[in-house]
Amino acid sequence: MKISIIGVGLIGGSIALKLKQKNTADFIYGIDSNIDNLADALQLNIINEKADFKTGIESADLIIIAVPVDSAVKILPQVLDLISDHQTVMDVGSTKSGIVKSVENHPKRSRFVAFHPMWGTENHGPKSAVAASFSGKAGVICDREKSAKDALELVESVVLDLDMHIIHMSAEDHDIHTAYISHISHITSYALANTVLEKEKEEETIFQLASSGFSSTVRLAKSHPEMWLPIFKQNKENVLDALNEHISQLRKFKSALEKDNFEFLEELITNANKIRGILDK
Repeated sequence: MKISIIGVGLIGGSIALKLKQKNTADFIYGIDSNIDNLADALQLNIINEKADFKTGIESADLIIIAVPVDSAVKILPQVLDLISDHQTVMDVGSTKSGIVKSVENHPKRSRFVAFHPMWGTENHGPKSAVAASFSGKAGVICDREKSAKDALELVESVVLDLDMHIIHMSAEDHDIHTAYISHISHITSYALANTVLEKEKEEETIFQLASSGFSSTVRLAKSHPEMWLPIFKQNKENVLDALNEHISQLRKFKSALEKDNFEFLEELITNANKIRGILDK
C-alpha cells in the first residue's frame, strides 16, 4: 500500500516508522511545508520520497493528515477534492468536532475517517519519532457511521497495525473526554511553569532543586504552542468547563490551608488517590 503523510513530524513520523516496520506500507510519500522536516524524514528513512501536495495525494492509497488541527481543518477539504472513490483519508487531530464539521457536506465525506491516537510527547519533529510510540495505547475513531465501509475497515486495520486498541465514539464525546484527560493537563502544566518562573527568579536554583515530581508535572509545558493553541481554540468550551472545575478544586486546597483545616486537606488528597485504581488497571 502506498501512503502519503501530510506533516512528517512527531506523530506522522512515528506512524510512518511503525507502518514500515509492519510492512503495511510499501512506499511512503512525505508532504510538508517545512523543508527541514522533509530532509530529516528522508535521512532517517521515515519516508521514501518527498512529494508536492497534488502528486502526493493522487499517488497514494491512504492519505494521513498529521498537522496541527487548525491546518487540518483547511487541508482536509482540499485533500478530498483531489481523491478518487478508491482512496481513503484519515487524520490524527487531537480535536475532532471542528475537523469533521469542515467536511460534513463534502461529496467525498465518506472517504474520510476521523482518528486520534492517544499518544504524544512534549517533543516535536521527525527526529523525535519512535516506531513503538503507539503500542498499547487507545486509538479513537469518531463518527464511524459517516465513513464508507471499506475506508473504515482500512483505517481500523492501520490502527491495529500500530498496535493500538480501537475505541469508537462521536466527535463531540471525544472532545469532551480529551478536554479532561489531555487538554486541561497541558494548561495546568503551562500555568505551573509560569508560576515557578514568576516566583523563582534564580534559574540555577530551579535546575538544582527540581525533583522528579516537579519535572514530570511541568514536562508538558515544553509542548509547542504551534500545536496546542489551535487545540485550545477548537475545543474552547470543553476546555473552559474542565478549567472551571479545576479552579474549583484548587480553591478547596487553598481554603483548607488558609483555615488550617488539615482534616479536609487529607480528605481531598485521599479522594484524589482514587485515580490510582483507575490508572493502574
